[in-house]
Amino acid sequence: MTVPDVFPAAPDPKAPSDSSPPPGFEEVAVFSSVDEEYAALRGGAALVDRSARMRMLFGGAQATETLAGLVTNDVGALHAGAGQYAAALTAKGKVISDVRIFARGDDLLLDTPASAGPGFTAMIRKYVNPRLARSADVSAVLRTIGVFGPRSHGVLASVLGTEGAPAPAVAALRGLANYHHIGFDFSGARVVIARVPDFGGDGFDCFVPVEAAALLWQRLEKVRATPVGRDATEVARVEAGRPLWGIDMDDSTLAQEANFDELEGISYTKGCYTGQETVARVHFRGHVNRSLRGVQSAVPIPTGAELFAGEKSVGTMKSSVVSPRIGPIGLAMLRREVVAGAELTARWEGGEGVVRVRDTPMG
Repeated sequence: MTVPDVFPAAPDPKAPSDSSPPPGFEEVAVFSSVDEEYAALRGGAALVDRSARMRMLFGGAQATETLAGLVTNDVGALHAGAGQYAAALTAKGKVISDVRIFARGDDLLLDTPASAGPGFTAMIRKYVNPRLARSADVSAVLRTIGVFGPRSHGVLASVLGTEGAPAPAVAALRGLANYHHIGFDFSGARVVIARVPDFGGDGFDCFVPVEAAALLWQRLEKVRATPVGRDATEVARVEAGRPLWGIDMDDSTLAQEANFDELEGISYTKGCYTGQETVARVHFRGHVNRSLRGVQSAVPIPTGAELFAGEKSVGTMKSSVVSPRIGPIGLAMLRREVVAGAELTARWEGGEGVVRVRDTPMG
């Protein structure tokens, strides 16, 4: 498989260049303040460098069939311009990685959180016959710039309009289903823009070749998109109830425990895939014994705190953030008998607090 012109080959590091990618914005915790950046996410247009995620192209004569045998969703049902969320599992149905899949004309673009990238890559290397399907890590030549919030479509439309993008295609971004995407020309490069639900509300990820990334970032800033760092996006992710691999789930977590059903990440009508037997058994039994839930508290509860109903341990605190709108909130892995509205006691070394169980998303 060759990397198509949407994603050109990695530039020669010795060659002169008039532009460079944004300088590691994904590592910035806060640009201005969490309150201001959160306000952009919920009331304006937030500009987020998401390039820490791993990006991979998957192609070849049997790419679709091969990938379908590795993930929980129905890759075979995708057409060009469509996409989906899925999980890659161990043989025992535990989560190796969550993965976003974007079907293009001749190949599939995949991305995963940085924390899950090594495990997913190892799975591809172990199970994929390169004569039937080939993969290429394009993280070094492709960046991901996200625009989130109620003004996200407007700022993208403004920038794309100045590049001569067809008005119907720009307007169509607003009506895309989650993970569906449209390609646009930008400054001589091809940019794929996908609608994504990662932080709740409106949002788009732009997959942009590295040499055009800085210019796209600058153009979006010019039309008043607000740069937003890691802390504010973590608040939005937790409010939306989206699990993060390595904190809320890992390779000891069943797919349904991490709410892949509710997140539309599992198909029960597709063919066989790794871990399917466990997923099907849980589905037809009707429930898992625990699942990821929202919690709210008066004081921040540290990750790893044990949660009790009376003196009975019923769960563990996972993600923990402080929302400017709601206060201290988090995601916790809780026993299924714990109902929304229940009050639990959180205990950790040197501290104790009360949490109230909430449904997600938390608004």
